[in-house]
Amino acid sequence: MSPEKDTTATGKKSEGFTDDEKAAMKARAQELKAEARADKDRAAGESAALAAIAAMPEPDRAMAERIHAIIKASAPALWPKTWYGMPAYARDGKVVCFFQSAHKFNSRYATFGFNDTAYLDEGAMWPTAFALKELTAAEVARISALVKKAAG
Repeated sequence: MSPEKDTTATGKKSEGFTDDEKAAMKARAQELKAEARADKDRAAGESAALAAIAAMPEPDRAMAERIHAIIKASAPALWPKTWYGMPAYARDGKVVCFFQSAHKFNSRYATFGFNDTAYLDEGAMWPTAFALKELTAAEVARISALVKKAAG
């Protein structure tokens, strides 16, 4: 490659991918293979989701464990799997909802979210993600109701 083409938009010479970027690409490739297995084998998906949860620091781990139990009880038709390193729950191989640890993106709160495959439509606008600092009985009840609705 000529020196003129080996530069970024800012004119600086590109050094290629960083070690962190290479590790992320390798992890994503492995996860895609695991997702394909999870779409065929519920136990493999659950194992991957539980491993992702176990790798989380507290208090996110406790919240993710509780959400996993809520989803299993509220929407047993959703299959656990991982999605971009996060525990997620799918219908027909497509992610309906997911839990994102605050630690994953150095955020001040964890997130419980829904994808467009969730049946949550309410008029012209509705929430698809929720910030979580803790799980009280009120949050557990709301998550349970939302997951039931999202699963169809």
